[in-house]
Amino acid sequence: MRPVPVHPFVRFGAAAVATAGILLAGLSVPASATESDQLWIDAPYEKSLQTGAAAGTPVEVGLYHDNDNFTVTDGRLTVDTSGLAGVAEVTWPENCAPSGTTAVCTVAQVPVIGSDYSPQVLLEVHAADGAEAGAQGRITYAATATGGPEGTLEAPLDSFGTTLTLASGPDLVLDGLDPVEGATPGTVHTAPLTVKNEGQEPARGFTLGMMASYGLGFDSRYDACTYTQTGGEYAPMSRAECAFDRVLLPGETFTLPEPLRIALADHAFRERVDVDVQPAGGVTDINDENNYRILEVDAVNTADFAVRGSRVSGAVGETVKAALTFRNKGPGWFGNLGSGDSVALVDFTVPEGVTVTRAPAACDPRTLDGGSYRPGRLGAPRYVCEMPYWVLENTVRTFRFDLRVDTVVPDAKGQVALRPVITGAGFPHDPKPGNNTGWVTVNPTPAA
Repeated sequence: MRPVPVHPFVRFGAAAVATAGILLAGLSVPASATESDQLWIDAPYEKSLQTGAAAGTPVEVGLYHDNDNFTVTDGRLTVDTSGLAGVAEVTWPENCAPSGTTAVCTVAQVPVIGSDYSPQVLLEVHAADGAEAGAQGRITYAATATGGPEGTLEAPLDSFGTTLTLASGPDLVLDGLDPVEGATPGTVHTAPLTVKNEGQEPARGFTLGMMASYGLGFDSRYDACTYTQTGGEYAPMSRAECAFDRVLLPGETFTLPEPLRIALADHAFRERVDVDVQPAGGVTDINDENNYRILEVDAVNTADFAVRGSRVSGAVGETVKAALTFRNKGPGWFGNLGSGDSVALVDFTVPEGVTVTRAPAACDPRTLDGGSYRPGRLGAPRYVCEMPYWVLENTVRTFRFDLRVDTVVPDAKGQVALRPVITGAGFPHDPKPGNNTGWVTVNPTPAA
């Protein structure tokens, strides 16, 4: 499977936990990774087209590449619509030059995939006159660009296409939920929310799901909703599942019985409410891309991250136990709810004269310069321990190591430091960066 761009926010669930390889990638980059690059096409695998609709359906397509060591320009995306004959027609944007059933679309600067990425080619597709529900067509793509290690990049051939299916039914669209900035913990915010049916057929009832992050709660309650709390290995959340019997005719808008009120807890910080709407009765929504929205709520708060090491003593041949302790002193909790990245990495340099004989599973062995440690999990000179993607306002987590004393070195010190996943990013939420460093001291000299 080819890589695809990361949505600005990851939906809550299993996808919210990034892999350890991604989390630790910023510590060292293999030489081979700096010498290669690849061009990719970002296009939807499939889309539904509303029959008889006056407005077209957007199909967003873009180019991106992998390696930010290279500048990539002059992207040329070839769009072939010959597979839409009798099914659909395309209206071309200004950056596309059509010729018959194909067009070449230009992208002056091809970005590296990341938070700044957005599709550069916005096609508008209409159902063809006389085409009936159930008919299918396909758009295919190819692309080249200038740049990379050899001067030219080409997307993998025959790997990208969008299948379009004509359908008739409701198209429920969420509106409202504008971002909130500068909110005060302990207050209540009102969030306008509407559901509109932009389809050609009625929605005979619909469901509305809402999930609020840990720093938020539902201050307004509706008889049509059931409310639960979730947690476990994922960040705690409040969930509302609502079922409305209301028939929503084409063009009609539904507003909640009373405004949606969201309460901010004292520990609220970077929050979100995920909202999803679906037709009831197993009916398929024509365009589910507009069924999901996120209300972002940024509260004025801080989260004081701190770390400390320990002081241990032992004779030659003895094994001593050293603890590295992370603490969030609040007052805010913190979660990377969009990326799923670890909130912090606890970076431990092993003191002189000892060998690690037991290390926690969450701690990855490294060389002193941050590279992969090949001999195995034990005996490495450095360990990077991965925190979860979320911590509560009072979270304490301890990583315990066994150290064998090989040589008694008085006051042997190993640094324990908190680091962000992305090198150089820092912790802008942390008001006291001075407590982000501690020490493991082996055989400390008694104070005079």
